[in-house]
Amino acid sequence: MQKTRRDIKDLVRVCGCSRLGFTLVELLVVVAIIAIVSGLGVGLYRGTYKRILVEKAVRHFVLTAKYGRIMAIEKQRPYKIQLDEENAGFHLATTQWSEATEQTEEVVVRDYFCKPVEFEGDIKFEDVQIIPIGAETATEDEDKQAIVFLPDGTAQAVVIQIGDGETHYAVSISASTGKAKMYFGTVENVKFGTIDLDAK
Repeated sequence: MQKTRRDIKDLVRVCGCSRLGFTLVELLVVVAIIAIVSGLGVGLYRGTYKRILVEKAVRHFVLTAKYGRIMAIEKQRPYKIQLDEENAGFHLATTQWSEATEQTEEVVVRDYFCKPVEFEGDIKFEDVQIIPIGAETATEDEDKQAIVFLPDGTAQAVVIQIGDGETHYAVSISASTGKAKMYFGTVENVKFGTIDLDAK
């Protein structure tokens, strides 16, 4: 025990320290530094989390569009993405025969690959540009809030911007191929119109 005390006294003398421990000011400085660093971390995390939510919503939309195109071709009947009127999400719908009513009725697609999507947080459709299908193929119930995929693989020409006010993604759907593509940024960055089918 005495040897330990002597070792500590020798250490204090060699280091030139006249005391052991921390003052209140030093502790407060350390706490302030930790608070600043953690505050920066929370801010970065929050921004990243919001960007991830926007990207997730856009990826869901693109996958739903691809699934709608495939199902329209496979089932040989139109499928459509119905945009929520309150900009809260979207769902895929189609018509099918009901034996109970002996009529065709619209049903929302709910299966392993596709379910209705509700946006999280402040995410919404910021811009929607849909060119309607020609008058000879359009039905009365088609409005600007629906994107129709036809059995021949075509669709309405569409450019949609999804975002939360800070982060923006644009999605385009080609009329001639019905294929959807995702772009980072606003709709101004997306060419909207005729495409070359032979281009890669």
